[in-house]
Amino acid sequence: MLRWILLVLALLGLALAFIAKSPGLLGIGLLLGFIGTIGFVLGLAADRIAENARPDTAMASVEELVALRKPRGAAPDSRAAPTRAPAGRDDDAS
Repeated sequence: MLRWILLVLALLGLALAFIAKSPGLLGIGLLLGFIGTIGFVLGLAADRIAENARPDTAMASVEELVALRKPRGAAPDSRAAPTRAPAGRDDDAS
């Protein structure tokens, strides 16, 4: 609805610029025309983008993206360090 109001504003501004007798009225008309036209075009672009955009609920989460990057059937990470007993404790020594 707003984009149609901006289009009407642009047309009225340009019509005002064409029938203006003073430079001040001409400037106001041109300003209204340019602002209305730019707003109308940006409104059309925003509607077009929103119409083709994927909803946020359909976006993959970070965990799902990480899972997708891992190759199928891959062995666990062999670079991980093996688990060892803490360094200061010796169970065999009595």
